[in-house]
Amino acid sequence: MSSSAASSEELLRGVGVSPGRAAGPVAQVRPPAGEPPSYPLVPQDQVEDEAARVTAAAEAVAAALEDAAGTVEGERRELLETTAQMAADPTLVGGAVELVRGERLPGPRAVWQAAGAVAEQLADLGGYMAERARDVADVRNRLIAQLTGAPMPGVPQRRDPYVLVAVDLAPADTALLDPGRVRAIVTVEGGPTSHTAILARSLGIPAVVGVEGATTRLTDGTEVLVDGGAGTVETDPSPEAVAAARTSAAASRTFDGHGRTADGQEIELLANVGDPAGARVAAESGAQGVGLFRTEFCFLDRTEEPSVEEQAAAYRSVLEQFPGKKVVVRTLDAGADKPLPFVTDAEEANPALGVRGLRTARRAPEVLENQLSAIARAAGEAGAEVWVMAPMVATVAETEEFVAACGRHGLGTAGVMVEVPSAALLAGPILARADFASIGTNDLTQYAMAADRVLGSLAELSDPWQPAVLRLVEATCLGGAQQSRPVGVCGEAAADPALAVVLVGLGVTSLSMTPRALGDVAAVLAATDLATCRSVSRLAVDAESAADARAVVREKLPVLADLGL
Repeated sequence: MSSSAASSEELLRGVGVSPGRAAGPVAQVRPPAGEPPSYPLVPQDQVEDEAARVTAAAEAVAAALEDAAGTVEGERRELLETTAQMAADPTLVGGAVELVRGERLPGPRAVWQAAGAVAEQLADLGGYMAERARDVADVRNRLIAQLTGAPMPGVPQRRDPYVLVAVDLAPADTALLDPGRVRAIVTVEGGPTSHTAILARSLGIPAVVGVEGATTRLTDGTEVLVDGGAGTVETDPSPEAVAAARTSAAASRTFDGHGRTADGQEIELLANVGDPAGARVAAESGAQGVGLFRTEFCFLDRTEEPSVEEQAAAYRSVLEQFPGKKVVVRTLDAGADKPLPFVTDAEEANPALGVRGLRTARRAPEVLENQLSAIARAAGEAGAEVWVMAPMVATVAETEEFVAACGRHGLGTAGVMVEVPSAALLAGPILARADFASIGTNDLTQYAMAADRVLGSLAELSDPWQPAVLRLVEATCLGGAQQSRPVGVCGEAAADPALAVVLVGLGVTSLSMTPRALGDVAAVLAATDLATCRSVSRLAVDAESAADARAVVREKLPVLADLGL
């Protein structure tokens, strides 16, 4: 299975994860120095000095990452702070120091071996913890560069704009991307829900992932044209194509706060937010409200749950930025990629299929009750129209229990996230109990396709354009129509203007996305009538592959090319 089969040597194909077209010369990510030698051994009288050098290198790398975190906000800051914490992790640094002292290994080699042991432990845990092995490799490479004086691996610091090409980008690299210089991103690995894809969308940088052979076929200085909507990379494009791409890239579309199709069908265009800083950006972007308020920022890196008072204050700081507007609050989505010691089990063999989301209420019911109490308190003080939804709902019984819990706290609009195929197939009876549904396309795709969404080798499967996934969206919308309940989408699929048209055609009534995507999605919907939305959605659902679905829809929507999307 190849995601890069090309019709000619001048065209590479992958998975488009951030729409837009951009052209520029290739600049590859600076590679790490590689595996250091074990010899010569450190003389016995220099062992302590070498151990101190390792500790000092870790402190320097952690400090540099913390400094960089202070220059950005939101998820970008979190990524850098997490990497900084790993650079100072006593398991990694202490392991390296022990190898210096016990085996007299040179510092770089000791770091290499200690990091390898930590990465192996994480890989054995699977799921999110296996993904963190990538962070360990990034920290290892930074420590070795610090110790040897080699250039720090990562994104090149160039004065002129360029197209960034890499096997993959470490989270710290993606967090430091400068959209003023990085015109587009092309990677061999990664998928639609990888850090690279999510941050590229939030920054408005066109991106194509899963491009086999990109680092060997796209050498430094090669002029390329990247189409993040179609998922293609063209080498040596014509001057006319380059000029057109630069013109479209320069266009900045704003959102007037009113989502609708060309014939006036109202479609709520909402924002996904994860903290107060993100809420400010969403409000300034004109979002009609919030379709996904991730509450995990209150809980992460905690060994005990925050108090009701602390939670209420944090939630209020988000809600008060949307007076009179809808804010959909998702209750704690712990587990899998967000393990928390007070509600999850770190020893689960497969966390993605374990106790996560609403299921954590079975183990720690008081955490959900306290959170609902805090949400109710914040809602009463902030003036927003608060809806509440639970993640990872799979059954009718779970729906009934959650709606009842919300009712006990005076939260009158209770819904569910549809991330599990069973919830899509049971949408009718589930929405006979719940007030609304919001489809999380990231997890719905992962579970429908049995493909870990963080594995670049499965990027072709981890694509929300998969017809099987679209059929589950359709089933959910049919259940919503049956019960006269609204169905929204809050997964990353909502930020794709072409896919947004398909989702509306399937019956979705609201789309929630990164604020940066609001203008593009609004522009495409405003140029497309509801009948066209429905006709192209039928073509997508009836397609036999994600690539076919994307291609046939784009062919029927010339407005995408007109807008450079």
